[in-house]
Amino acid sequence: MLELAILGFLYEQPLHGYELKRRVAQLTGHVRPIADGTLYPAIKRLEKAGWLTRQTEPGTRAAPRHVLTLTTEGRAELTRRLRGADGVEITDENHWFTVLAFLRLLDAPAEQAEVLRRRLAFLREPSSFFYEGDRPLGAEDITDPFRQGLLLIARATSQTELAWLERTLATLEGGKD
Repeated sequence: MLELAILGFLYEQPLHGYELKRRVAQLTGHVRPIADGTLYPAIKRLEKAGWLTRQTEPGTRAAPRHVLTLTTEGRAELTRRLRGADGVEITDENHWFTVLAFLRLLDAPAEQAEVLRRRLAFLREPSSFFYEGDRPLGAEDITDPFRQGLLLIARATSQTELAWLERTLATLEGGKD
């Protein structure tokens, strides 16, 4: 998720480390704050893989800063990861939001639609946070008001996302809005 966010933001424009950290934190930080000890090793891995370059520029009032730029190989890696988003990238909401934030960078509507279809298939599978044996429990099956609230909020969120996915797929596939 972190590497995808780094690649995605650098696809849009070169950034210095602090600005990149701020943007990643705005996208994911409400759930997982980004520590320097997490961000900078990820940047180094991407640099070592040849997916980004680092240039030192003089700072305006402080020490020199490093500006990160995505390479051609980095752009290809980002689109490969977006095109192939599956598994946890589809099922985990935080990973999914990161994919969704950059999905527009795939040029082909058919490729975008394929990723959305995988998410749609996942959301259509019966599931819950709570089970009785193998049976997923719904809000109406639970008397605990807090668990009931959790399930009601999750249901409303899923219904909204399902409606959005269906509309967007219709648009991408040439149907009505």
